Amino acid sequence: MSETRKILIWDLPTRLFHWLLVLAIVALVVTGKAGGSWMEWHGRLGLLVLGLLVFRLLWGVMGSTYARFAGFFPTPAKVAAYLRGQWHAPGHNPLGACSVLALLAVPLFQALTGLVANDDIAFVGPLYDLVGRDLSNLATRWHLLAVNVLLALVALHVAAILFYAHIKKDNLVKPMVLGWKDSAHGESARGGGWIAFVVALALAVLAVYGASGAWLPEPPPPAAVETPAW
Repeated sequence: MSETRKILIWDLPTRLFHWLLVLAIVALVVTGKAGGSWMEWHGRLGLLVLGLLVFRLLWGVMGSTYARFAGFFPTPAKVAAYLRGQWHAPGHNPLGACSVLALLAVPLFQALTGLVANDDIAFVGPLYDLVGRDLSNLATRWHLLAVNVLLALVALHVAAILFYAHIKKDNLVKPMVLGWKDSAHGESARGGGWIAFVVALALAVLAVYGASGAWLPEPPPPAAVETPAW
């Protein structure tokens, strides 16, 4: 039996991204269901999620060992090895990697469609003026439908965590909080670092600025209506 040792799996940026995304998605669901004046917060949270996702996509290239997509991308060979019980690497297993990629793709789709969506009352996304009403209505329909997909993925993700905790006796939450895990395979994560973090964060902030529409020219004031002199 191989001797286990404590190794670093998840670096701090990956862990912060994960928990901030969890909180943001919960808040997005709540504010979206509440509607009304809460839609302004829904829009702000959508920009936050977009920034988080852009950061994570960049960190998947620039980050540490187990945060990089190249290290856990679920190829057919990796999935087959996992199903045969021959996968022992730390980090995301191939099936977990499929879940992770889906939980990046669907919120990204939500964030992008939300940029041009509307609530058919008073709220419009920050880039609404770039697409017009018809395309906005189409994006809104897709945005509302994809919420159900996102909730299903979250439920599946939670169920998998509970399965691993209670059936396989593998606590997946603790490493995502503390970063470290007892493992008989692999070595501590390397790479990432402050320069990569600052670059990824700066590009994420730039993406949020672009998505916010702050660079768009101010709309012209409404035309003055002459009051007839009776």
